[in-house]
Amino acid sequence: MSGHFLGKLTLNFEFIESIDAIPKSSWDTPFQNQDPFCCYNFLAALEHSGSVGEQSGWQPFHLVAYQEDKVVGILPLYKKSHSYGEYVFDFAWADAYHRHQIDYYPKLVNAIPFTPATGPRCLVATNQDPISVMNKCMAHIRAQLPLLGVSSVHCLFPERKVSENLNKNGMTMRKSVQFHWFNKDYLDFNDFLSNFTARRRKSVKKERKKIEHQAISIARYHGNQLTLVEMDFFYQCYCQTYRKRSGHLGYLTKEFFTEILHRMKDHLLIVMATRNDKPIAGALYFFNETHLYGRYWGALEEANGLHFECCYYQGIEFCIEKGIQIFNPGTQGEHKILRGFEPTFCYSNHFLAEPNFNDAVIRFIQQETPGIYSYKTSAEKILPYKLTD
Repeated sequence: MSGHFLGKLTLNFEFIESIDAIPKSSWDTPFQNQDPFCCYNFLAALEHSGSVGEQSGWQPFHLVAYQEDKVVGILPLYKKSHSYGEYVFDFAWADAYHRHQIDYYPKLVNAIPFTPATGPRCLVATNQDPISVMNKCMAHIRAQLPLLGVSSVHCLFPERKVSENLNKNGMTMRKSVQFHWFNKDYLDFNDFLSNFTARRRKSVKKERKKIEHQAISIARYHGNQLTLVEMDFFYQCYCQTYRKRSGHLGYLTKEFFTEILHRMKDHLLIVMATRNDKPIAGALYFFNETHLYGRYWGALEEANGLHFECCYYQGIEFCIEKGIQIFNPGTQGEHKILRGFEPTFCYSNHFLAEPNFNDAVIRFIQQETPGIYSYKTSAEKILPYKLTD
């Protein structure tokens, strides 16, 4: 264990290679966030199911921060031997290292594996300042990079204020764009659509009608409504998506889905489509009081408009019913714009131990950023909402 002093707060640090390396009681510290991903249950499900580990190229290397003998912060951290499953693309940087015969991997990634969702990137005790603890954790990691034999550290999808502070402290901010839906206190789905132009409103209604015309019924399951029956069926859908897209069965094991069902039932939503009493498709969401996250989808049978219904419209209806404010349906997908999802900045922060390469990445991001702003502006111009004064 080593120490780090910044400002008035002295913290000691320890890297751990398993979530079980510190007592479960340490995770019971009253932490500040209610994020469904940056939490013990989700991270433990990933590890205990074998979805992350050395064999997957996501070796847990979490950083624990102590004040005296009390855990005051836990930063999810992974040693990566590749750049897959991150949704922030640095393959060009890895290629540049390779051309100069320098190892880019392993690198350290402060992220939630396979989860491109903005949220806390450090669990911080309620009696601590989260920005201060995060800055101290990252300062310690950066100081340890040469000793750890890693090239760099990357923080993926942090909250904006955290990203801005990391940027001020030497970890360059990089922006990307996702499409999110915002609940403006809508009464129901029709109230939401009433804000669309007539043409776009008609288009969405027509799209939803297609589901009825194909004799497909949609049901939502969450909390105690969820059983292994729904989860086992959804796992088939998940595997089918990856089988079609990539030729493998996906990053997550079947045991992962069983784990989250047992650990996180109150934060899960499954949308299931049925035709002729036979389930044909499903979508898996996570949620808390303020956010809904669309994560995975799959269909065993094709049907016109089914993806939009299960992954977008059902999520919007759920948010309106539950008073959830923000719906993040996942990364990419410009077709979301015309269905009411607004372009929204996401953030990442990067530090490379090799000074020349770090400077090159800073220049790369500076050159890339105007295009990101331009893309967001262009996307805003095709939103379906009626113009307001």
